[in-house]
Amino acid sequence: MAIEVRIPSLGESVSEGVIARWLKQNGDAVAADEVLFELETDKATMEIAAEVAGRLEILKPEGTTVEVGTVVARIAEGDGKVAAAARPSPKPAEKGSGVVSEQRGKGRETTPDPFPAPEKAKAQEAKAAVEPSSDEVETPQLSPAVRKLVAENRIDLAAISGTGKGGRVTKEDVLRAIEGGKKAEPAQEAKSEGEAPVEPRVTPPRKAERGSEGDVERVPMTRFRRRIAERLVEAQRTAAILTTFNEIDMSAVMALRKRHKQRFEKAHGVGLGFMSLFGRACILALHDTPVVNASIDGEDVVYHRRVHLGIAVGTPRGLVVPVVRNADGLSIARLEKAIAELAALARDGKLLPDHLAGGTFTISNGGVYGSLMSTPILTPPQSAILGMHKIEERPVVVEGQIVIRPMMYVALSYDHRLVDGEQAVTFLVRVKERLEDPARIALED
Repeated sequence: MAIEVRIPSLGESVSEGVIARWLKQNGDAVAADEVLFELETDKATMEIAAEVAGRLEILKPEGTTVEVGTVVARIAEGDGKVAAAARPSPKPAEKGSGVVSEQRGKGRETTPDPFPAPEKAKAQEAKAAVEPSSDEVETPQLSPAVRKLVAENRIDLAAISGTGKGGRVTKEDVLRAIEGGKKAEPAQEAKSEGEAPVEPRVTPPRKAERGSEGDVERVPMTRFRRRIAERLVEAQRTAAILTTFNEIDMSAVMALRKRHKQRFEKAHGVGLGFMSLFGRACILALHDTPVVNASIDGEDVVYHRRVHLGIAVGTPRGLVVPVVRNADGLSIARLEKAIAELAALARDGKLLPDHLAGGTFTISNGGVYGSLMSTPILTPPQSAILGMHKIEERPVVVEGQIVIRPMMYVALSYDHRLVDGEQAVTFLVRVKERLEDPARIALED
């Protein structure tokens, strides 16, 4: 019996996506809950897993735009054999295709015929009998997505401490290793005699044709990146964006965090970060200036009674803004947990479109990258976004004395069609006041 693999519901206002890449090949055996392919939508990239175990028959190739409900593959249950009549004719690999197999010791990637002709079958079976499979060579605990990431970036697995169950290396572990530069040294990449060296490569996130023009390489934008570009241009074109700045003395917040960090983590199972404190300060400031939490809909102003807080998160695929729903009803501990959970989903590429919808106000922290000052761009239809920046010790005047304090510049970009300068400045001052006297955050509702 063959089970159809369909495109699931993609959430609010999303009806289609693009098959970014298949993580399994046509004819491969798959296990239940094993990730089959990545689906890229306007809002997120999702991993689609197999519902049952069996043999995979791919019906829609990489790069195909598919609507909700489209059958993109079948899985033959039982012995996992796919009927020969249903198999598409094998095609040679196309340049830029993400459907590849990593052949041990070959130093390159090819797409083998998944259904060899009878005259080839015996030779392949004999070869398989004496050569270990790639699954036996590579660490079996790694998921297909993690194996591919390790291979693409030449990561030394011995240098990575797995944080998954049983010490398993997760995708997040590998991404941290990439950021930390834990690539295999040439001496660690031993080659068998006669084998070609493995060259590093960059695989586009979906099947695409590349063009080479001298020193230039052209790679088409992903659907996700195109949508980011469209929304940024839309915000610049439709809103009257203005930015106001202030600076915050972070001494009191840093002392509070240092004093209660261990107790907080022990009590709530999550670390006490700056983002939850900034989030709570912003929520309280939005109560003081509700127009900053409002939006424009045609000729109407929509005032939101709840705060749905967007938190900008940088990922390998680009910037995403997952939303903490009803953030104004959460304690600092629950807000911290919600932010941590959404950030983890974002980094692992597991956000659903609903995670990204409905925000009323956004916070972006460029300080984690070292930014000292910036002017963030609105996320339509929101009317404001707060930009946090790097904490840096600077000389400041306090009660007539020059002292060194840890200072942070903050920026509020807002839609001047709706928010006046007085309201924007008032909001930013209210945030500053609460963070410089953090007891107010705990005492205010």
